[in-house]
Amino acid sequence: MADDMSALDNRFPDARWRLDGRVALVTGASSGLGARFARVLHQAGANVLVTARRGDRLDELASECGERIETMTGDITDARHRQALAERLQSHGRLDVLVNNAGISDEGPIEEQSLDEIRQVIEVNLVSVIDLCRLMAPLLLASPVASVINIASIFGVVSSRGRMAAYNATKGAVVNLTRQLAAQWGSRGVRVNALAPGFFPSEMTGFLADEDFARSVRERTLLARTPTLQEIDGPLLFLASDASSYVTGHILLVDGGWTAV
Repeated sequence: MADDMSALDNRFPDARWRLDGRVALVTGASSGLGARFARVLHQAGANVLVTARRGDRLDELASECGERIETMTGDITDARHRQALAERLQSHGRLDVLVNNAGISDEGPIEEQSLDEIRQVIEVNLVSVIDLCRLMAPLLLASPVASVINIASIFGVVSSRGRMAAYNATKGAVVNLTRQLAAQWGSRGVRVNALAPGFFPSEMTGFLADEDFARSVRERTLLARTPTLQEIDGPLLFLASDASSYVTGHILLVDGGWTAV
């Protein structure tokens, strides 16, 4: 026991959650969870590159954070933009944390959807994630502390029932992609995990402003309440940092118990 306890030196617990000197990329960072993720990584000491289509929002984020944050406006479904992101990071010489956050949702029953609508969801939620992992692989494999965090969803684990077929399908694919890349890269030192949030206040959820919707979430969730945005911070930072150094291939559900029953 004494030998075990000696490991609990002054690094525990704070230093293992720090990201000083590391380089992170966050996609879909113009609002909602993506912007929150960028702030959390930045506050933990990382140098953060953020990307999204809305450059004005990225500029606001960069202005708020100050130093150690860069912006790169573009459409994540554009292969040229993904390549440009890789080249930008190659110029830095490293990438330690990749947060594949960009995502969109579809609506309504599948028989009322167009093929183009379905394809767009697949391009954003799945193809861009796979391709960014492919493009960033050399930098990730060169890092001694690389962590990939794919943003999945509770609906990658359970069904949302009557709608969002493409969203459910892509988030389920992200869950298994996470496991597959963890298997491919584990022996080479790259950890790959997924964060699967429930209904957090964001643009995608209408910031939970609809009281009927918010009530339905509370009634379905074991903790019987909706979350605050701050409650995603710890799970993200856990997966990004050395605090989770022996965790890979894991799907971390942050849902108040939604999927437990």
